[in-house]
Amino acid sequence: MSNDSVRPSPRSTADRLVILVESRALRLAFSVLATLMLLASLLMPGRAVAQSQGAHKVASDLRDALRESGAPRQRWAREHDGVRKVQAVVVADSSDPDLVELRAAVLAAGGSVYHRYLAVPALYVMLPADRVDDIAARADVQSISPNRRAARTFSTLELATGAAAVRSGGRFAGLDGSGVGIAVLDSGIASTHQGFRDAAGRTSRVVRAVDLVGMADESAKDRGAQADLYGHGSHVAGVAAGRGGSQALDAAGIAPNANLIDVKVLDSEGQGQLSDVLAGIDWVILHAGEYGIRVLNLSLAADSTESYLTDPLCRAVRSAGAAGIAVVVAAGNYGRGADGTERYGSISAPGNEPSAITVGAVNMHGTPQRGDDSVNFFSSRGPTRGVHVDAQGRRVIDNLLKPDLVAPGNKVVSVLATDRSGTWSALASRYPELSAPYGGTAQPRGQQLMNLSGTSIAAPAVAGTLALMLQANPGLTPPLAKAILQYTAQPLAGANLLQQGTGLLNVDGAVRLAGALRSDIAERIAGGTLAPGDNLLAPGKTLPLPVSVVDGSVVPWSRIVVAGGSHLFSGSALFTQHQPIYDPRLVWVRQSAQRLVLAGSPRIRSIVALPVVAQRFLTPGVAWVTRLAGESSLRGRTGGFIPTATLAGWLASGSGIVLSEGIVLSEGIVLSEGIVLSEGIVLSEGLVLSEGLVLSEGLVLSEGLVLSEIVVRGEP
Repeated sequence: MSNDSVRPSPRSTADRLVILVESRALRLAFSVLATLMLLASLLMPGRAVAQSQGAHKVASDLRDALRESGAPRQRWAREHDGVRKVQAVVVADSSDPDLVELRAAVLAAGGSVYHRYLAVPALYVMLPADRVDDIAARADVQSISPNRRAARTFSTLELATGAAAVRSGGRFAGLDGSGVGIAVLDSGIASTHQGFRDAAGRTSRVVRAVDLVGMADESAKDRGAQADLYGHGSHVAGVAAGRGGSQALDAAGIAPNANLIDVKVLDSEGQGQLSDVLAGIDWVILHAGEYGIRVLNLSLAADSTESYLTDPLCRAVRSAGAAGIAVVVAAGNYGRGADGTERYGSISAPGNEPSAITVGAVNMHGTPQRGDDSVNFFSSRGPTRGVHVDAQGRRVIDNLLKPDLVAPGNKVVSVLATDRSGTWSALASRYPELSAPYGGTAQPRGQQLMNLSGTSIAAPAVAGTLALMLQANPGLTPPLAKAILQYTAQPLAGANLLQQGTGLLNVDGAVRLAGALRSDIAERIAGGTLAPGDNLLAPGKTLPLPVSVVDGSVVPWSRIVVAGGSHLFSGSALFTQHQPIYDPRLVWVRQSAQRLVLAGSPRIRSIVALPVVAQRFLTPGVAWVTRLAGESSLRGRTGGFIPTATLAGWLASGSGIVLSEGIVLSEGIVLSEGIVLSEGIVLSEGLVLSEGLVLSEGLVLSEGLVLSEIVVRGEP
């Protein structure tokens, strides 16, 4: 900063910067000089010519603002007493380091000088808009630029998912997850890391931490939480809601101002017990109102082969959804067997739960551009293969369509956890290659970064997106939010429904569609005052066009929603009219349905599932596209194996069957079974996960270091 003395600026922080004139005598000298220069300029016959010669020195965005009529739209332009003024940086072309004559010229033009810079020969000024050309025409001026807003660069994750597009402009500019709580059930969160601080950089956004490891009861809430000794939970939390900016490489997450709730259920080796995870979900349900928890992230899996009907984790996830909490679950890292062949039917629990938002992983190939993205080889494929025995003693396999969508999950950069003494977590210590690209052990304390790969890392990107959607529209229910995520996802070329679900996460599309809907949906569903077919659009709103622009590329939406376990639907009626499937307490799967009843107020004491005999699920006007996909054939690329992009293309051209009567459950019959998957052949029979954490894929450069899904054991 210059040592020249100052005078106050008329406005704000920038305006409180100072002009560089020291003494009264010097000010008087400048005033006389400015007056003489002004008189000289008025007497010069060539002033108009000089102005035109300086026009090329004015930045185009400043030039456009000078030509605008009406109230100024830019933050660096303002009207005062009928005079438009602009804040600008005037770069000099002068041998005088103090820029005496140029400063005098600005004053003579009726402007103010706030600062003279050292690193560049320039002045920060306020100028009347009609005098900008006069200053630009001077021989000692090189250029004039408006005082543009400067901000951190967006991380690769933000650019690739469309979060950057949401925050950089339009109606939802600045959307960051504020006011939304994301509960992370994992190995803990390193709350002192800079990535978890608030916007002011002072307070941690980890608003509550509990440790339930080995204590599957409510009393565990009093123990507090220890550091994340394993490192998985902190990385996951950073992807969902890390602030980034702690290093030159920006590793910001999707919702960098959301609140985080640390529910520790995994130990220092990344292992845990089913009982603890269930207790963690209970804790979240019971404390959701207290901490504003609207999203729950589960980047873990249990070694279960049960159907979603009986699996305890699935049932707990279902209950959390009924309580109004959107649950995001990792699909699993079992998409390729030990022999290198692709494994269908490898979705882990609770990713096989129909109401969960199950997320597979995509390889971004190190770029924010989406055109080269592909589904990771390790990402688990559908269908779900949980087994139950029906009333007739028959063995029934679920065979539900999963995953729901995919998100970036390869070499994603996020938080490296340490304890309070600075000791690295186990993951970072054992695999130094994870942090080597970002400085390894030389990284500043509290700012360390590393990368991880896996569906565990893809899931929190969706959790963060839900926080943005709920900030834009707090009236979304979990099933409605899930439908929006699927409908706006981008189908990746070459991948089918069982590999990618409806496509790649599209934050821009999800937020825009969420923002077009009314904000009292959840409240009215809970109160029973929203009837099937009622208008869902916010007053004065229409549905956005089904396309987004992400990092400069056009991103088509899939326009596909999976419901009923294995049915495919499309059409604008899904979001212009209320669909009963958006009731979070209604769970419909093929030819059966349950209604979850929450008892107790204000504290929930029990959640009971009751069978539903008669129920409308969808209204007339919705397009049923299950038949369009056809029967499943891997060789024929139909049914579950149909490329999502192919099906989306047909929908864009108007294909599909529009339901004239909607879908109504009556005497146990609803259309058909949906997409039917034959037994055997390409399907993996059941799923048994290995104990503990292993390197299931080894070190593969193209895919990053892939860790098998965190596993919780069924026995203590």
